[in-house]
Amino acid sequence: MTLASPFSTPLSLCGPLRQPRQMLAEQTYDGHKSIHDDATAENLGLRAGPIEGPTHFSQFDPLLVQVFGQQWFETGCISAHYQTMVVEGESVRAFVEQPTPGATFVRIHAEKADGTPVLTGTASVGASTQPHELEQRIAKLRPPTGLVINRDLKVGQRGAAPETIRMGFHQHMGDHYPFTLADKLKVITEPCPWYTPEGGAQSPWGRPIIPTEMISVLLGSTTMEAKLKGRSPAVGLFAGQQIRLIQGPLFVDQDYALEREIIALSESARTESAWIRTRVFELPSRTLVAEMILNSAVMKASYPHYERDARELGLTV
Repeated sequence: MTLASPFSTPLSLCGPLRQPRQMLAEQTYDGHKSIHDDATAENLGLRAGPIEGPTHFSQFDPLLVQVFGQQWFETGCISAHYQTMVVEGESVRAFVEQPTPGATFVRIHAEKADGTPVLTGTASVGASTQPHELEQRIAKLRPPTGLVINRDLKVGQRGAAPETIRMGFHQHMGDHYPFTLADKLKVITEPCPWYTPEGGAQSPWGRPIIPTEMISVLLGSTTMEAKLKGRSPAVGLFAGQQIRLIQGPLFVDQDYALEREIIALSESARTESAWIRTRVFELPSRTLVAEMILNSAVMKASYPHYERDARELGLTV
């Protein structure tokens, strides 16, 4: 017989320290390197090109499967605000709050070996009755008053073109993601046979599934087609991200259609942000299977015309 604990102290599951790999050093867009390139990052005052935020999502998958079981890959939602950049060679550990019996919503966080926070957020399965991390942050946003780079964007603006995507094991995902799923699976921090051609056939769905972190790659590979971006040239970064499966998992070699919409605009001292929701429909049925919310931030210091344009707009910089 298990004795019910007399304590109300919140406890967490934690994973091992991992050293995620940098996969985006050669990423380009608008004809220039991204923040993940060391030289570009150093020009913006960073010590090296950071690892892409959703890379850390893989470290949560084993913990969330432990908490929620197979349902994590079918109706799971992970929502994270990125706090500190991580460069290759640094170690990171993931933490998931242990839920009370029957609970389907938990807090999550990740930190470096020295305790430096990497991200904070929430995770759930099924229809959540609580707002997730990014939803809470969007609700607290104040209307921006000094947009320069993103001044042409509007809340409610939709993607300019229909996007159809798929991810094969050896499919190059374009300049935005200059690697393949097979490349990622060689270095992913948490390998799983369900991600592979051989093991996928033995998965509960009889097919290989796309890892949570690679859903971001799948949905981001055609983002330039949507034309939901501000003035250029400018260097962007992910400031926060939410991936929600509605009828998951997402599968390798499956066609999907995307619809994008700006749901909020915001600004900080150093960045301007477009918060974009991407809805994912399985083809040919057009069944809604997933959604992503991305806080796509751009660094003011990376836009060479920022001060000139701000003055022309009557803004104080």
